[in-house]
Amino acid sequence: MAVQSVESSTTSSASGAFGPAVALSCRECGERFELGPIFACEACFGPLEVAYELPAGDPEGLRRRIETGPNSIWRYAPLLPVPADVAELPSLNPGFTQLVKADNLARELGVTGELHIKDDSGNPTHSFKDRVVAIAVQAARTFGFTTLSCSSTGNLAGAVGAAAARAGFRSCVFIPHDLEAGKVVMAAVYGGELVGIEGNYDDVNRFCSELIGDPAGEGWGFVNVNLRPYYGEGSKTLAYEICEQLGWRLPDQIVVPIASGSQLTKIDKGLKELIAIGLVEDRPYKIFGAQAEGCSPVSAAFKAGHDVVRPQKPRTIAKSLAIGNPADGPYVLDIARRTGGAVEDVNDEQIVDAIKLLARTEGIFAETAGGVTVGVTKKLIEDGLLDPSLTTVVLNTGDGLKTLDAVAPTTGPSAIIRPTLDSFREAGLA
Repeated sequence: MAVQSVESSTTSSASGAFGPAVALSCRECGERFELGPIFACEACFGPLEVAYELPAGDPEGLRRRIETGPNSIWRYAPLLPVPADVAELPSLNPGFTQLVKADNLARELGVTGELHIKDDSGNPTHSFKDRVVAIAVQAARTFGFTTLSCSSTGNLAGAVGAAAARAGFRSCVFIPHDLEAGKVVMAAVYGGELVGIEGNYDDVNRFCSELIGDPAGEGWGFVNVNLRPYYGEGSKTLAYEICEQLGWRLPDQIVVPIASGSQLTKIDKGLKELIAIGLVEDRPYKIFGAQAEGCSPVSAAFKAGHDVVRPQKPRTIAKSLAIGNPADGPYVLDIARRTGGAVEDVNDEQIVDAIKLLARTEGIFAETAGGVTVGVTKKLIEDGLLDPSLTTVVLNTGDGLKTLDAVAPTTGPSAIIRPTLDSFREAGLA
């Protein structure tokens, strides 16, 4: 696709299908392209992201408009690449999940400031992936795609299957063959095609990239490949919601899990947008990235002071984060360093301990990715990298029912007794 100017891009989106979005912009060289199903810059092969002309001049009016909008990500339609009537179109309507003030966990961790868990397990398919898929579906409609697809470590496969069913698309999604059983069942139940591929996520992703260029992939919208610029914008809504739920203020610190790294980079983008249009006060914030030790290429690069992320072969129970060659890894490093944050990792035992800690203190059963963020938060506090006196938000991106295998070996009945009071007392339960 030929490079287009911002002016011509604005004209091409005049129908309003992309709301305030005006172009795709290369994160490396700044070249702009018209809005379309492309994801890499023709000039330098850098990644593309959506560029906007965002509302300006009336932050109070915009704030009121948002607050009276639907209790979903569509309340932020004026800031997203979607049509103004998006809330009226068939959708799972994800978002506006709970921001839980985690006072019990704060006491356990020695946090004296505010500690919140942004619990995205409350989304329709019980992970944050519903947000990104919802935006991608709108782009797929506009571009005339008939099949929705993705490469997935599990949660995305379920989100695509469900969103496609609701929106009337065919779906065909691809996963590593050895995913957790719960995620496999959830991805398959929506009636689309689910294909297991022998290999890890990076093998699956390479296959999907080949399929896009083959006639067999004609008419297919891969939400995290040729629709990736739009898909990624869904993660910004986490930033929007957190700030709104905090009373339109920035958190001082936020801990985000890293798989591809896109979620972290888009949360940063969302925070900067809110500052630019005057919805929150401009003040410093720190972003911390969290990885599993068994797949920690970004953490390793951060600790070594490198700008290049060296791929790793994943070996961790946190399979939703098991991307050994994360596309946004270098940008995560930039953001962590720019904001004064860090990237840290925890091992599998620490992940399980953190899942149980969050469940025991706050009644939130997180999947392994949530165990990673809570475990990393604990480690950052112990190492003096995260200030326990400040307002901190920790992301839980999925439901623990999807990763039961991680905690099942060490979790079960406290006792098995006969149905008598004597047996109850003998078990030491009285």
